[in-house]
Amino acid sequence: MKVTYRMIDKQLRLRGYMIDAVMSKSSEEKFIKFMHTVKKLTKGLKGKKADGMQTSEEWLTREDGTKLRICIYKPLHLKKAVPGVLWLHGGGYALGVPELYTARYRSLIEARNCVIVAPDYRLSIDAPYPAALDDSYAALLWMKKNAEKIGIRSDQLMVGGESAGGGLTAALTLYARDKNEVNIAFQMPLYPMMDDRSETESAKENNAPIWNARTNRWGWKLYLGDLYGGNVPPYAAAARATDYSNLPPTVTFVGDLEPFRDETVQYIQNLKEAGVPVDFEMYKGCYHGFDIANPAADVSKKAIPFFIRSFEHAVDHYFVEQK
Repeated sequence: MKVTYRMIDKQLRLRGYMIDAVMSKSSEEKFIKFMHTVKKLTKGLKGKKADGMQTSEEWLTREDGTKLRICIYKPLHLKKAVPGVLWLHGGGYALGVPELYTARYRSLIEARNCVIVAPDYRLSIDAPYPAALDDSYAALLWMKKNAEKIGIRSDQLMVGGESAGGGLTAALTLYARDKNEVNIAFQMPLYPMMDDRSETESAKENNAPIWNARTNRWGWKLYLGDLYGGNVPPYAAAARATDYSNLPPTVTFVGDLEPFRDETVQYIQNLKEAGVPVDFEMYKGCYHGFDIANPAADVSKKAIPFFIRSFEHAVDHYFVEQK
């Protein structure tokens, strides 16, 4: 899908191309080098406190003895037994830290008293699939086990994320359903990165700002490693799933110009056909991550409240007991 300047929402054009000027690379080697540079730059953010929220850290020990850092964000005045939200940050599976997304956590906490648990999962430039999924699942199990300790109710564990974090969300709900060790009440995979095949119309030859066909291909190659181009499991790329039954109620939105448009639409259709309650909207003239690139744009002011309203509805209506 070829994207022209005039196709993009007027309020998103300048910001989108400014960000693209920084992120766009002419080769896969330069893209990978850029990912490592960003990792070094964001290292200094780790442990940074967030205004208007209680912040803390926990460390989990992986099977190989290494440590997984988990960031916890709570309201300044925490009520008892509130929803627990596992939030998985975006970044093409290759970059990012939880501290970059405190605006998202704050919007959820302000909407409904809740606790955000954000794992600093392993990035693809350091460890390909299933490292990020394993870390996400470990954090989810930790939430269930420590629900009372961190002030959340075990029958209202939710999962969400944007972009790669949205893809991880969709994969994690499939994985949790099949493992049958923990129940998820609600999922929020925002404009999720779910399909490594890039065969849809919106993904092929996409040249939109920020994330396009080329960066998508490079991102998947990093994440899948030796699996790329072969037999990829749905826990790595959720769009490859064939069974969508017994998944949690879902909210998502996507821009109509981005590579993930068609795979998101198909995912929503699959959920609906499986009887899963879904809230979904598509926004015209929007590239990938438009709500983060320019949250002040009129279209972002529609998308973010839509997502938050659905979250509020979930807090009021969706519960599932743990086994």
